[in-house]
Amino acid sequence: MYQPDEFAFTETGYRGPEPAPRPGVPALWQVDPQRDGDRAQRLAPGILDAKELARAGALAVEADRLCFVASHVALRMLLGARLGIAPAAVRLTREACPSCGGPHGRPATDGVHFSLSHTRGVALLAFADEPVGVDVERVPSAEIVAEIGDKLHPAECRELAALPEHERPAAFVRAWTRKEAYLKGTGAGLAGGLSHDHVGTGPRPQPGPDGWTVTDVAAPRGYAAAVAVRTAGRAPAGDADR
Repeated sequence: MYQPDEFAFTETGYRGPEPAPRPGVPALWQVDPQRDGDRAQRLAPGILDAKELARAGALAVEADRLCFVASHVALRMLLGARLGIAPAAVRLTREACPSCGGPHGRPATDGVHFSLSHTRGVALLAFADEPVGVDVERVPSAEIVAEIGDKLHPAECRELAALPEHERPAAFVRAWTRKEAYLKGTGAGLAGGLSHDHVGTGPRPQPGPDGWTVTDVAAPRGYAAAVAVRTAGRAPAGDADR
């Protein structure tokens, strides 16, 4: 399991140079929008682009707006530090979708592989030397698991069914975050389907999918998180790296 670093916003929005990620080992940052949302909002007009500001302004719930702003300001600050440019100068694009070729694949910028995930109350950012995906989710209710648990891989569905009902939400969200991290890393997103690859619902992810390493990430109580890094052609990170 990886332990993310706590992200701290600077007064100016600039950070010192960030070291390049080690081969196969993602650099992970956790953002606390409830603690730092006000500071992120003060920085946002000078860092976020017009589309990001419009998306934030369209969110009706303040907690969601704070989370969006804090995570995107942090992303640009960290990318700027890695690229040696101002956060506002970071050029964000979209790669082609691997499923249909449309312009809605992985978010990208020059020279850095990254991924961002946020849900109300927490955000997680990942950077790596290879394509990377990260996901963080709230632990769902037992009712939600009963409704959508059958969308997982058949083996994962059987694993859930074998558990006592009160243990299923935590097991379900472990599988969901692992799978969504992998699908974000490939660029397919949820359109890639949650039933195709077996990552497991247990305390440790199952090996694979081929060419990828999927690892759980420490998250605040009531949440679960995971990261996936492409490791084709070389050994994945070992336990000492986590």
